[in-house]
Amino acid sequence: MITLKNRPSDKTRFYQWQDKVFKYFALCCTLIGLFVLALLLYNILSVGLHRLDWNFLNSTSSQRASNAGIKSAMVGTVYIALYTSLFALPIGISAAIYLEEYAGKNKFTNFLEVNIANLAGVPSVIYGLLGLEVFSRIMMLKNSILTGSLTLALLILPIIIVSTREALKSVPYSLREASYALGASKWQTIWHQVLPASSGGIFTGIILALSRAIGETAPLIVIGAVVFIKTVPNSIMDKFTVLPIQIFHWISQPQKAFAANAAAGIIVLLLITFLLNGIAVYLRYRWQKKIKW
Repeated sequence: MITLKNRPSDKTRFYQWQDKVFKYFALCCTLIGLFVLALLLYNILSVGLHRLDWNFLNSTSSQRASNAGIKSAMVGTVYIALYTSLFALPIGISAAIYLEEYAGKNKFTNFLEVNIANLAGVPSVIYGLLGLEVFSRIMMLKNSILTGSLTLALLILPIIIVSTREALKSVPYSLREASYALGASKWQTIWHQVLPASSGGIFTGIILALSRAIGETAPLIVIGAVVFIKTVPNSIMDKFTVLPIQIFHWISQPQKAFAANAAAGIIVLLLITFLLNGIAVYLRYRWQKKIKW
């Protein structure tokens, strides 16, 4: 009795070889990126960690590097992040729900979808010019926290809409049909079933959008954010600065001592970003635990 062995063909072996090559190539690229990131973090920590103390955190800008601090910039960053979230999240999520769940497929919605997708790739400095003309000059809000928050809200709005729509699309339609079969209305289905099921993707998009907003510098410089400020903002109409602008100002100074201040500011900015991301991840986890299938 003759038995035939299942041997892979030459074409199959070639594809398997391609898979292995791509696997190790992707692994090498990942390791290179992690290695460069580790070098950058080591450089920042070695230069700026010794500069982090209470005086640095509780002092405002100064022409002397030893007396300069990030209190004004840190408070401004927190205000900008909070007000940007307040303006962008309700509008962005609501717009995504309308486009995905309520709006029909017609020329108008196709026009909106194309333009929203295009706006997500517009350079941030263009939003800065828009904020300068509309919010600062026409609405006469000047270079206030409100102007910066509205400008950054416009910047991250397309990202939130696109990511929220993709999260809503990932929910199986059978879940909606089961809710309708039990007598739930469309809004009850969206609120109690669709949104909890898609909360992971929605919060992921929010994290990415807010991380971009916190790290933006160009639009805030365009609208007139202050580079050197000794006062801490107390209201939404006050002048402000943020950590990226403060870091940019320090790193452009010729004195080496300001480079240590810039590295310390980068560490604080990373900690604030990680804190906000951690809060978002925690809220996503708590929301997903409430889902009942």
